[in-house]
Amino acid sequence: MHGVAVAVLAEDKERFETLQRRLEGTLGRDVFGHVAFPSSPTDSVLRQIQDAHSEIVIVDIEPDRVQRAIKTIELLRASTEDIAIFAIGEMTQAATIVAVMRAGAGEYLERNVSSEALAEAFARFTSARNKGRSSLGRARVFMVTNAKGGAGATTVAVNLAVALQETGGSALLIDFASLGHAALQLNVRPSFGLADALQNLHRLDNALLDGLLTPCKGGLQLLAGPQQPMPLSPTAAELARLFDLLVTSFRYVVVDCSNRADATARLLSEISNAVLLVAQADVVSLWSAARLKIFLDDGATRNRVRLVLNRYKKIPGFTDEDVEKATSAKLLWKLPNNYQSVSPAIDKGVPVVFQDGPDISRAFHALALALAEADAGEDGSLDLRLESDKGDTKKKSSGRLLVTPMRAGQ
Repeated sequence: MHGVAVAVLAEDKERFETLQRRLEGTLGRDVFGHVAFPSSPTDSVLRQIQDAHSEIVIVDIEPDRVQRAIKTIELLRASTEDIAIFAIGEMTQAATIVAVMRAGAGEYLERNVSSEALAEAFARFTSARNKGRSSLGRARVFMVTNAKGGAGATTVAVNLAVALQETGGSALLIDFASLGHAALQLNVRPSFGLADALQNLHRLDNALLDGLLTPCKGGLQLLAGPQQPMPLSPTAAELARLFDLLVTSFRYVVVDCSNRADATARLLSEISNAVLLVAQADVVSLWSAARLKIFLDDGATRNRVRLVLNRYKKIPGFTDEDVEKATSAKLLWKLPNNYQSVSPAIDKGVPVVFQDGPDISRAFHALALALAEADAGEDGSLDLRLESDKGDTKKKSSGRLLVTPMRAGQ
C-alpha cells in the first residue's frame, strides 16, 4: 500500500517518465507530475502541488541547469508548507549538493537513483514524521452520535474536527457510519478508508495508515466510512488495535458514530474521553436521547455522555434544567440554528467552521476549545461543564411549553 503522496518535477520528459516508473514498488504514491519547473509564486503548478496534497516533491536536476533547479527548490520552500523536497542530481559536485541543501532540500539522491534507494528515503521521511507525531502523547477521543436521524451528528463531527485541527493541529476524523457521509461534507473522494484499515489490522502501521487516510482542507485527516452500505462490526480487540495506533499518531480523534446503536457504539463510547450526543429540543429527539444515553451507559464504568443541542433556539418556559431532566444527560453545548449558513456549506462541501462571520462557526470553535482545554481525570474522562449562556435564567417562567420533561420521557 502506497503511503506517501509524491509530486515529480523534471525538465526532461524522458527523465520525468523514468522517475515515475521508479516510484512503483515504493512507499511513494504518484499524485502529481509536471515536465517543467514553476517560474513564479503565482505559477499554477505550485497550486496544483498543494491541491494534490503532496507530501514530497522530487526535483530532478539537470547537470547543465543546476541554478534553475536551485531556484525552483527555493520557490517551493517559500511557497508551500509542510512539504519535503527531495533533489535528484549528480553526486560528484559537492558545491551543487551544498547549494541545493541550503535552498531547502531535505534529501539529495543520486541521479540514477534506484527504486530501492527511493524506498529507503521515503522510509526515512515517514520515520521522522511519525517520531514527531508520537511526541504528541495520547490523543483525546471524542465520539459524536445522534439521538435520532437528521439531528446533525455528522455535521457536528465534521465541523468539530476541523475546528480542533485549527485549534491545536493534528486532528483525525473517523467515519463509523454504515454509509459514510463525512467525505461529502468535506468534498473529498477517498480511495481507501476504515474498512481497509480493519481488514489490514494484522499489518497496520503508520506507513500503511498514511496511505489509507484522505487529506482534507485545513490539514484535517479523514479515515472515511464506506461509500456503499456496509455494516462494520469490529471486535473489542480490533478496535483496541486500531485506536492504539491512532491515539499515538494524532492529538485529537473525532469519531462520527451517526445512527449507530449497537455493540460497536458502546465500545467506542468506552474508548472515548467524551461522548457528544447530538439532539434537538423537540419531543422525539429528547425522548430518543434519553433512551440512547441509557443504552450507552449500560455496562459502562463511567458516564461520559454529554448532550449537545443542535439548531438551538431559546424557547420561553423551557430551560436547561428541563432538557437535562428529560434526557438524564448533562447539557454541554448549544449550537445556534443557522440554516442559511450551514445548508449551503454542506452542499458545497466546505464546512461552515471555515467561515468567520456566522455565529454557528464561532460556536464550533468555542466547543473545540472547551474540549481541548478541559481537565482530564485519572480515568480519562473530562471535566466538561455547560457553556455559559448570557442572559439565560434557570428559573422556569409561568408559561409552560408543550415540550415538557414529562412528555419527553420522565
